[in-house]
Amino acid sequence: MTLSQPDVLRAVQHNSPHALELRGITKRFPLVLANDNISMNVQWGSVHALCGENGAGKSTLMKIVYGIQPPTSGQIVVDGEAVDLKNPAEAIKRGIGMVFQHFMLVETLSVTENVILGAEPTSGGAINYPAARQRVAELIAQFGFDLNPDAIVGELPVGQQQKVEILKTLYRGARILILDEPTAVLTPSETDELFSFLKNQYAASGNAVIFISHKLHEVLHISDTISVIRDGKMIGTIPAQGATTELLARMMVGRDVTLKVQKQAAQPGAVALDVQNVVVKGEHHNAVDGVSFQVRAGEVVGIAGVEGNGQSELIEAITGLRSYEGQISYLGRTARGVREVEASGLSHVPEDRNERGLVLEMTTAENFILGEHDRPPFAGRFGFLRRDVIEANARKLSEQYDVRPRSASLPAGRYSGGNAQKIIVAREMRKGPKILVASQPTRGVDIGAIEFIHARIVEARDQGLAVLLVSADLGEVMNLADRILVMFEGKVVGEVDAANATETQLGLLMTGSGDDTTTTKAGW
Repeated sequence: MTLSQPDVLRAVQHNSPHALELRGITKRFPLVLANDNISMNVQWGSVHALCGENGAGKSTLMKIVYGIQPPTSGQIVVDGEAVDLKNPAEAIKRGIGMVFQHFMLVETLSVTENVILGAEPTSGGAINYPAARQRVAELIAQFGFDLNPDAIVGELPVGQQQKVEILKTLYRGARILILDEPTAVLTPSETDELFSFLKNQYAASGNAVIFISHKLHEVLHISDTISVIRDGKMIGTIPAQGATTELLARMMVGRDVTLKVQKQAAQPGAVALDVQNVVVKGEHHNAVDGVSFQVRAGEVVGIAGVEGNGQSELIEAITGLRSYEGQISYLGRTARGVREVEASGLSHVPEDRNERGLVLEMTTAENFILGEHDRPPFAGRFGFLRRDVIEANARKLSEQYDVRPRSASLPAGRYSGGNAQKIIVAREMRKGPKILVASQPTRGVDIGAIEFIHARIVEARDQGLAVLLVSADLGEVMNLADRILVMFEGKVVGEVDAANATETQLGLLMTGSGDDTTTTKAGW
């Protein structure tokens, strides 16, 4: 089996100028109208962006297109032919591929084995692995990714795992490629490579891309056409040329949104958080390897880096969730364990709000007091909960932080991502901390909630808090931070003044290719 070029990149004839037509797609769930009579056309040879806030209906619509869910009513037309997609296998046969935000890879298998899984070529009843490996190698070469077909996926950096997911769809001959937040784990240079492939090779060969992203500057950069959904309805479809982030934000939210963080220059005070030579053991090597830095009162220190380079383990050590070697002091004191660390004046907005930030089955009011439920003012004598005080606290914080709906009794699992995140930020700020550790504070959050949370973080800084920010969104780090530390393979490889930072400079550091003449090694 020899392929001079992957079939998916060869220009082909189409039956219709439209790769995909959605005609009046409606999807009803009990109590929720997720998609309300949505119509949209995607042209062959184009990149079509789909934007909207959390809960707007984007994911539901794409799950319908990919055969995961049936529409309540409406019609799907692929290349001029009406289709009834009962499952993803039927969508794949029609040339539709989807790359999900959360990877679906088997970490113990190789790149080739993951790519061909479920679509293995056979010869004489056995899997023809050499032919499969050759095809995968050709796809890798055409894509321009530095991937080894024989590498074990679980040993690859997160950014390379994302590329394996994309290769899976290309291997199956996807001519309509749906990408859900595909750049969340990529460096700027990797993002540029991906965009170049999608625009200049994949779409240019006559295929179609549906690109879902919260990053509006990326949407404008890569797309030809942009559709915006709000509250389950199609608000409009516009050409990318001439569009602005302000216009898209207004279409998404229904009002003007401040996209640029408004802040004055920081006025750093005394050292509040002091991290010295911290080491966190990993399975095969040190996840955090001799990290040292300080965060002062009245400043935001951001940590940038491709996910999987020790940021999560470092934050777990700082917040008392993980054992470590070295020394961490909080306002001049040492502490171990979550209770002691919190008592030292630290509040934590965790990176996974569902796993560590909220108890989804508990009410809004109960989630607002997690960690303080056993002490005044929420607990009275003998530890009995004071329900009136707890509910009054919920009403106050819901109003102050614009949590919608304003219900003290609604289970936390019923809120959208943005409102759930507001509950966590409100609770942690109510504690009156001196140090705020915010890890991925706006991940999966819609643009209106991002604006609100960013403003609260700047307010915290201006009130004299020391803020440590970790985010996979480089734009967020550059916007919010006063100083930026970059982590690579468990080490802090550089420090950059945020006012003078560039994406290129940070991107090089994130891949371990930084220029020491433009950064300061973070040993302090």
